[in-house]
Amino acid sequence: MMPLVQALVVFVVGVFRSRIALQLEVPALRQQLNVYRRSIRRPRVRPNDRIFWAWLARYWARWQEVLVFVQPATVIGWQRRRFRAHWAWLSRRVPGRPRISSELRELIREISRANPRWGVPRILGELRKLGIPVAKSTVEKYHVRPRQPSLRPGGPS
Repeated sequence: MMPLVQALVVFVVGVFRSRIALQLEVPALRQQLNVYRRSIRRPRVRPNDRIFWAWLARYWARWQEVLVFVQPATVIGWQRRRFRAHWAWLSRRVPGRPRISSELRELIREISRANPRWGVPRILGELRKLGIPVAKSTVEKYHVRPRQPSLRPGGPS
């Protein structure tokens, strides 16, 4: 009894599988005809056509058998390009540190000019007390350094 049930299940799945394949072949062929209709000499493939074939190649095993106007390697190339473009779009960002505002830069310079004896840690502490999150390297970059007298010969000692 069990082998009979298995054979029946295999038969039903086979019927539906071939029916699904046939149903997928119809829009594939119609889409190719549409491309031929709107093209004069050489088929012009639009982005929508590329998306259609990349999608169809993913979900239908026999897509290469009905493909007529481009090579299967071209469709695979479209898929790869779309995959790369998708990940490039998802991972886009500006490299480097985030920019700080010009007001914050000027504030750091103003504090260091007004308090020439304060070092970077003190300026950093004051900014944090004001609720301004800033890195030590940022304060080091923008604070005004006190001038060192030059030691030229013949000058004041």
